[in-house]
Amino acid sequence: MARGALPWPDRGMRTLSAQEAVKYINSGQRVFVHGASATPLVLLRALADRASELRDVELVHLHTEGNAPCAAPDMAAAFHHNALFLGANLRQAVARGDADYVPAFLSEMPSLFRERVLALDVALVHVSPPDRHGYCSLGVSVDIARAALDSATLVVAQVNPRMPRTHGDGLVHSSRFTAAVLVDEPLPESPHVRGGPVEQAIGRHCAALIENGATLQLGIGSIPDAVLAELESHEDLGVHSEMFSDGVLPLVQRGVINGSNKRTHPGKLVAGFAMGTRKLYDFLDDNPQVAMLDIAYVNDPGVIRRNPKVVAINSAIEIDLTGQVCADSIGTQMFSGVGGQMDFMRGAAMSQGGKPVIALPSTTSTGISRIVPVLKPGAGVVTTRAHVHWVVTEHGAVDLRGKNLRQRAKALIGIAAPQHREALERAARERFVKMPE
Repeated sequence: MARGALPWPDRGMRTLSAQEAVKYINSGQRVFVHGASATPLVLLRALADRASELRDVELVHLHTEGNAPCAAPDMAAAFHHNALFLGANLRQAVARGDADYVPAFLSEMPSLFRERVLALDVALVHVSPPDRHGYCSLGVSVDIARAALDSATLVVAQVNPRMPRTHGDGLVHSSRFTAAVLVDEPLPESPHVRGGPVEQAIGRHCAALIENGATLQLGIGSIPDAVLAELESHEDLGVHSEMFSDGVLPLVQRGVINGSNKRTHPGKLVAGFAMGTRKLYDFLDDNPQVAMLDIAYVNDPGVIRRNPKVVAINSAIEIDLTGQVCADSIGTQMFSGVGGQMDFMRGAAMSQGGKPVIALPSTTSTGISRIVPVLKPGAGVVTTRAHVHWVVTEHGAVDLRGKNLRQRAKALIGIAAPQHREALERAARERFVKMPE
């Protein structure tokens, strides 16, 4: 339970059942849905139950957790998801044409709401109970939710004692809520998945690029956790990241991550959202060491660059021999989104001593090379070849900065899976005629 929470129901909130609260949503409206581990599942289930009464309700959000009840095929007439980043629960709906994806840099998404490019009628948010002053917290997901909450005409809140109270930009007075729904259920969790030898090798190569005093941007998954596991002997690391997960906790507890070398928010872990287990959420609760801030600030390359030695580690679906990175689609099939990759790749490149890194296994789970002669037709270039510096696979790390196209191809072939190097060399010779020895 969030510490300091007051007994239910309190602080003058208009409390309703979920079924009553979602009646504020009408046909033809645009509705923001809080995302990631703050997905308001009780409200979404209640909204899905109203499908027969509604038409053309647009749901705007980053990736959401859970089974996305409003994205089922029989819901298409009532609801249309317009996602700013895709999770697994929405990919089939996009493929069917029942949902859409909006390409945008994560740093620019709040302006879509604030400048009414995507004007919001209603925001569905998931918050902690109010404190004695009436303030709730957006908890684990401030990111674009702060701008949505400020911009929407009406706000319906799912109020949950399991939501941690976080410091930063996420405080909102309960008087802002048109209606509040009181729930008590666990937040969605993303358990740690231990990587295998490939991820561990990538982790070692990435860790070798990280100097003492560096500021880290890492995501969630086996590769970020493998990198963090290799940093126990490092000193004075900081975190300024769009998100973080459980992997940072051991390093915080050991004092390896202390933020002492950061120039912005020294001593604090800065992020827009967090996803992980209950252990992480308990760590976040009322912790002044953590600042959960508006993603327009967190992901601003001009802010990122102020910290020294920023190492931004991001993933890719495939990379071609010139360094073009596809990270959001498999050919024409949308898989995820642009997100914050370019924000941090550019911010790290401009940081004094910074290193933008693309880290990926050299092959897919079925053995197909992820270093390719050319990207698949229709593949989205999330990070251009001009922005790419370091590329890491389990076979090594190469720096493409300052290399011409032929030199890049040679370097990337050197960290491709051995069984694919001959074919890649043939493709490179066909394209570039003469390859460096």
